[in-house]
Amino acid sequence: MRQQGRFFEDGARVAGGALGALAGLKAEVNGLARSRVERLLAELNLVTRDEFEAMRDVAVRAREAQTALEARVAALEAKLAAVAKQDEPSPTKRPRAKAKPAADPAV
Repeated sequence: MRQQGRFFEDGARVAGGALGALAGLKAEVNGLARSRVERLLAELNLVTRDEFEAMRDVAVRAREAQTALEARVAALEAKLAAVAKQDEPSPTKRPRAKAKPAADPAV
């Protein structure tokens, strides 16, 4: 009976050693996969998350500035139209066109 207990103990040690080796193998495979993915991403010349967020912030600020400038241009155009309307002579005060002299038929 004692010999059967030793057999199971030896089997448990072998299984424990195999599990330890598999855990080390798993860690190595994960490390290799990570390095290959990082190398692939570097070759593809993709932007990092920080660069993307920085450019997104720049784009948001540019859009806000554009909206403000559009409103400012619209206000200036309305002001210019009002000034032009004031300077325009009224239809009753327009000078009449001069009559063209008749062409001399003898010439």
